[in-house]
Amino acid sequence: MDFALTTEQQLVVDTVRAFVEREIYPHEEAVERSGEVPPELGDTIKRKVIELGFFAPNLPEEVGGGGLDHLSFTLLERELGRASMALSVFWGRPSGILMGCNAEQRQRYLLPAARGERFDALAMTEPGAGSDVRGMQCFARADGDDWILNGTKHFISHADIADFVIVFVATGEEQTERGPKKRITCFLVDRGTPGFEIRHGYDSVSHRGYHNCILAFDDCRLPSAQVLGEPYRGFELADEWLYASRLTVAAMCVGRARRIFDMALGHAAERRQFGQPIGRFQGVSFKLADMITEIDAADWLTLAAAWRLDAGLPANREIASAKLYASEMLARVADEALQIHGGMGLMSDLPLERFWRDARVERIWDGTSEIQRHIIGRDLLRPLGS
Repeated sequence: MDFALTTEQQLVVDTVRAFVEREIYPHEEAVERSGEVPPELGDTIKRKVIELGFFAPNLPEEVGGGGLDHLSFTLLERELGRASMALSVFWGRPSGILMGCNAEQRQRYLLPAARGERFDALAMTEPGAGSDVRGMQCFARADGDDWILNGTKHFISHADIADFVIVFVATGEEQTERGPKKRITCFLVDRGTPGFEIRHGYDSVSHRGYHNCILAFDDCRLPSAQVLGEPYRGFELADEWLYASRLTVAAMCVGRARRIFDMALGHAAERRQFGQPIGRFQGVSFKLADMITEIDAADWLTLAAAWRLDAGLPANREIASAKLYASEMLARVADEALQIHGGMGLMSDLPLERFWRDARVERIWDGTSEIQRHIIGRDLLRPLGS
């Protein structure tokens, strides 16, 4: 593994960081206070990213994307992690699962998504089926050449700005050695489809302005042309295209932690108590030492997992380790940075209390810390027949 960035990779880092600091940071406080992103602001960010030539960087060049490899894309996500998610979402990164579109679907969904003309959202989670995806109750039954969907999804990120949703639902059962197992099918559902409603979700303390939504299906009729991939093969489709989403969470956690650390380091050097900067006190300097060590460790775990993907090596355990460690590291770094700032750290005059709140969700979405530990343990034990 070569630890040096290529000229192109360094350009990605520098370009994204400059954009984030110039175009996103100035709007964060207003979004935090209102809980909303004005539509015109989101459109402006998207337009400027398209002008930069950085829109859809995760998709191949042949479909209009940026064609970045996994490592370069992880570096990009790391820099976006410094910014408010409510605003950085407009730096469009369409779901990679759209690469599973057939020829007709590519014209309606994939290519417009790559051009920034249509936004997508991904829907798996339900009130009774979070980590247990096979436990989903949202169901579709075949009716001739159509499918009729009924049920509810929730915690669906940014569905409020999506033009269509990629939805996984149960479409029957099959018998296995361990008993009956749900058969899952993936559908492309357009906003405005009769029987499909996108509702405002729950008020979250994390990532204000980046909304979670509730999707309701009430006898929503879809033609078979809306099936993404093959019927009953939704899990295989997800395994093929969604394997690296946890790596994105890890990368963004690292980027946010570095922004937080920079604030803590600057404060430790400037804040004076008892006649000297507080950074000279061992109680503060040791915190800084532990923080940067953990950040660097999470960074290398994340980049190493991305490197393995580019090298065609198995990376499921490494991605789980990166997501687990980076998300838990961010919580510790945010807490210590707040402690270094003292009482002011809890005040909304500084963004630290926001970073502290935002950090909490990272250990839950895209697979909880417990699920990541399960993946890691399973990967270690399976070769031993256990």
